[in-house]
Amino acid sequence: MTKVRELIKIDPELCTGCERCKDVCPVNAIFGKKGEPHRVESSRCVFCGQCVQTCSGYSSVLDEPETPRADKLRERGMFESTTEPLFAAYCAGDALEVAAALKTDKFSMVQCAPSVRVAIGEDFGMPAGSLTPGKMAAALRRIGFSRVYDTNFAADLTIMEEGHELLARISTDATLPMFTSCCPAWVRFMEQHYSDLLPHLSSCKSPQQMSGALFKTYGADIDGKAREEIYSVAVMPCTCKKYESARPEMSMDGYRDVDAVITTRELAYLIREAGIDFTSLPDEDFDRPLGTYTGAGNIFGVTGGVMEAALRTAYELVSGEPVPDTDLLFVRGGEGTRTAFITIEDKTFKVAVVAGLKYVAPLLEKVRAGEADVDFVEVMCCPSGCISGGGQPKVLLPTERDEVYMCRRKSIYSHDKDSKIRKSHENPDVQKAYADFLGEPLGHTSHKLLHTTYTKRDI
Repeated sequence: MTKVRELIKIDPELCTGCERCKDVCPVNAIFGKKGEPHRVESSRCVFCGQCVQTCSGYSSVLDEPETPRADKLRERGMFESTTEPLFAAYCAGDALEVAAALKTDKFSMVQCAPSVRVAIGEDFGMPAGSLTPGKMAAALRRIGFSRVYDTNFAADLTIMEEGHELLARISTDATLPMFTSCCPAWVRFMEQHYSDLLPHLSSCKSPQQMSGALFKTYGADIDGKAREEIYSVAVMPCTCKKYESARPEMSMDGYRDVDAVITTRELAYLIREAGIDFTSLPDEDFDRPLGTYTGAGNIFGVTGGVMEAALRTAYELVSGEPVPDTDLLFVRGGEGTRTAFITIEDKTFKVAVVAGLKYVAPLLEKVRAGEADVDFVEVMCCPSGCISGGGQPKVLLPTERDEVYMCRRKSIYSHDKDSKIRKSHENPDVQKAYADFLGEPLGHTSHKLLHTTYTKRDI
């Protein structure tokens, strides 16, 4: 697994000191003088990878840098066959490790985040925002995974746990506002800078980690496998997910929830290395039951999506009535902070959505001062949510970035709109998982597998 402390790096041979990486770093973790090579201070970094996305210093396949290209590819965890330019800022990858593991006798299970399916097609020449869940599932089978599951299933599960946690906090006058905990860069920021506010974070693991915990328990039982036989892989749009999976809290009885995380770009490397023609693949379904998902699980990929999914379910759990309009447009939007409220029976819930870590400090200061008039807050580190994550296909021209993100966002909502089921609590296989294995939300088994704790971390 990638060494966490060195996850995001800047190659001094390729860095031109243009300082574009500094401009997008939300925690001022990049140092260096203009015109000179920069460096990342890993202890401050939240591993969001926005510097990787924006970096413009590169070496083409025709260049021969001071350090041989083959050595640079190896250091970055990339296949020797890779022909794309090597940019100065990069995330050390795990595709080589995954490729090697797939050649062993391990029973492999893979999960895919919602933002991967609206972006990976771009790495194969398809238009921005192309929606390709079926081709992605087919590619993962041909690469060699034994089970192809979906993180969206655990996103639905997250809503069940997080929604009940919020309602429990409200009914018992416990710590409010409650913050979402799906974004690992945001969690790391809280642990580094606002550890006194950690009780406000939901205790839910992220969907990635919930999936991993289920793979080695419920999923293993379904396939008649022992935990030690399972190799658990996550395909994520987010570079910080590598850090999250390596946290010591993300394991049980000595078994890690997730053994390896690869980004969307790394999945493209694996597909090319296997000689698969992605665009010609037929559409295939995800395996069940851990690949069944609703539209609510899918919109986790955009800013406001977790909040919208949670409110769809919370409204119906509290009122016992169908939510009047499934599309809760008032929590949708882009970079920045937005607030809204929703009335359920005689109770008004006040919510806030923060997209972009640089916008969260004013709200946290209000919470610290006891002046935040809000019940539930969603925070995502990256500007448009996970669709703009550091592990997504790189948008080479800054002028095209907003358009590409808009196309990915449109595909996410389209996939939700076209889903037969759009509310997490109506996912039949989530309901079955509770009936057969988990018991009830916030119950003993759920708490043991799906919840965690957070810790103060020094910079």
